[in-house]
Amino acid sequence: MLMDSHKIIIYQVLTRLYGNRCEARQPNGTIGQNGSAKMNDYTPSVLKQWREQLGITHVWYTGILRHATMTDYSAYGIPRQHPAVVKGRAGSPYAVADFYDVDPDLAVNVDRRMEEFERLVNRTHRAGLKVVLDFVPNHVARQYKSIAKPAGVSDLGEDDDPNVGFDPARNNFYYCPGQTFTPYFDLYHGEKEPYTECPAKATGNDCFHNAPGQNDWYETVKLNYGVDYYAGETPATFNGQCSMFNVQRSTWTKMRDILLYWAAKGVDGFRCDMAEMVPPEFWAWVTREVRKAYPEVIFIGEVYRPSLYRRYVDSGFDYLYDKVGMYDTLCDVLQHHRPAESITRAWQQNDDIRQHMLYFLENHDELRLASDFLAGDGRRALPALVVAALLQSGPFMLYAGQEWGERGMDAEGFSGLNGRTTIFDYWTLTPQHNDLYDLYSRVLGIARRERAVGEGLMFDLMYVNGHLHEQYAFLRKAGRELLLVVANFADVPAECNVCLPAHAFDYLELAEGDFEAVDLLSGVTTKHSLRRNQDAHLSLEANGANILRFSL
Repeated sequence: MLMDSHKIIIYQVLTRLYGNRCEARQPNGTIGQNGSAKMNDYTPSVLKQWREQLGITHVWYTGILRHATMTDYSAYGIPRQHPAVVKGRAGSPYAVADFYDVDPDLAVNVDRRMEEFERLVNRTHRAGLKVVLDFVPNHVARQYKSIAKPAGVSDLGEDDDPNVGFDPARNNFYYCPGQTFTPYFDLYHGEKEPYTECPAKATGNDCFHNAPGQNDWYETVKLNYGVDYYAGETPATFNGQCSMFNVQRSTWTKMRDILLYWAAKGVDGFRCDMAEMVPPEFWAWVTREVRKAYPEVIFIGEVYRPSLYRRYVDSGFDYLYDKVGMYDTLCDVLQHHRPAESITRAWQQNDDIRQHMLYFLENHDELRLASDFLAGDGRRALPALVVAALLQSGPFMLYAGQEWGERGMDAEGFSGLNGRTTIFDYWTLTPQHNDLYDLYSRVLGIARRERAVGEGLMFDLMYVNGHLHEQYAFLRKAGRELLLVVANFADVPAECNVCLPAHAFDYLELAEGDFEAVDLLSGVTTKHSLRRNQDAHLSLEANGANILRFSL
C-alpha cells in the first residue's frame, strides 16, 4: 500500500480513449467505426491497479461534461450540433455544450448517463482515489444549451440582450451587434443549411469580432465576467472587487452553482481550464463560496504567465501548472538545448510558492515524450521523470499513456500528425505493461512511499557541482532518512563525483560517517562516505538515475 507520504499524484485520463478496445483506428472515423470507452470500463480492478502500481491519488477524468460533437444523439433528446462549429468528429472536451450534463459517448445507457457517472465517482472513491473534473469557465460551445440544468436555473445567455456588445452584470456573452458570424470556413460543412449566428458572439480566445480565423477557438464563445474588453480592460487589470457585492453578476453566480452541483455529486477537485482568462476576483469569490459547503475541494489552475502565479494562488487556487518554468526547462534539458543546472533556476523562481506548483511532463495539450518531436523514446525521459516526481513535495501529474511510452504519432483526423494524442477524434489507447511502465511504477512508488519526498526538505547540490552539465543532483530528507538523487540526462553512461557541501549537513542536520545505501530503482546496496565538502561517487546508466536511500 503506497500511502505513507502526503505526495499527490494526479492521473489525467481522456475518458473516451483509455479503455476503448476497438482497434480500427480509422482516420476521421465515426464512433461506430472507432468506438469509445465508457465510464463502466473504469472498473474496480483498473482503479486498484492505478493506485497500487502507480501510486495515483487523484484521477482527472477529462471530457466528462457534455460537449459539442458531430455524433447525433437527438433521438435521446440531446440537441444536435452543427458540424461547422465542431472540431473533429468527437469534438473538443473544452467546447462544453451543457455544464449540467454528461458526455453521452461515455455511457452504455445514454438515458442513464448521469447515473453511470455517479457510479464511477463511487467506484473511484471506494478504490481510495479522489475525483477531479474539468471546469471550463472561460468559454462554451457555440450552440450551448442545457437540457439537464436543475429546475429554476436560468441557462447561460437566456437573459442576455444581444443588441448590447457588453453588459457587465446581465449578459453572459459578448456580442458584435449588427454583425453576422462569418468565419474563415464554409458554414455548410456538408449540411443542407448553414450554421447561422446573428449577432455574432465573441470567440473564446478573446476574438471580439465576427470573423475568427483558422487558429482561433472558433467553435467556442467567450463568457462575460464583467471585464470590458471593448474598453481595453483585461482580467489582469480588472478591478471588480469593489463592486462585486453591489452588482449582481449573472455569470459569476451561474458558474458558482455549476461547481456546487458537481461537488454535491462527490467531485473532489476541479481542473480549471485557462484560469488566467478569468479575473482573479471571480476566483477569490467562487473558491470561498464552494468551500463554505465543501471545505476539502481543491482547485487546479491552468495559468501560463509566471507573473500572475502569486495573484491566482492568493485567489484560492491550491495548485497551478508549472508549464513555462519547470516543464519547458525539463523538455529543453531532455533535448540538450539547455544544461541540467537550468533546473535550479526553474524551481528557484517559484520557491516561495513551491507547494502550489504542479509538475508534469505530459498533458493533453503537450507533446508526447516518446513522439518524434520530443524525446523519440519514452525511456529517454526517465531522468526528467525522476526530477519532476521527486524534486519537490508538491503534486505531480501523469497523463495516461505516458507510463508505457505512447508516441502520439498517429494522424487520427482533425488533430493530424502532431506528436499529441487527439482530443478531437474517436481513437483508442492500448495500455501496455512494459519495461517503461515498471520504471514509472518504481519512481512514482518512491514518490508516494518516501516521507523524504512527500514531506521532507530539499537541498539542491548543483551550486557546488559546476562540472555537472548533463546530470542533476539533489538531496531530500525527512527524519533519519536521506535520499541522494542524481539524474543523468546524457545519452551515454556517466561516472559522477557529486560534492556534498558543508551547508547541506547543517541545513539538513546530517551526521557524517560511512553508510550503506540502497538504490531504490535497481535495488543494489552500496557503501558511501558522507562527509562535509567531500565527493560521493556514482555510476549512472545512459538516461538513467540513482536514487540512493540512506538510513542515518
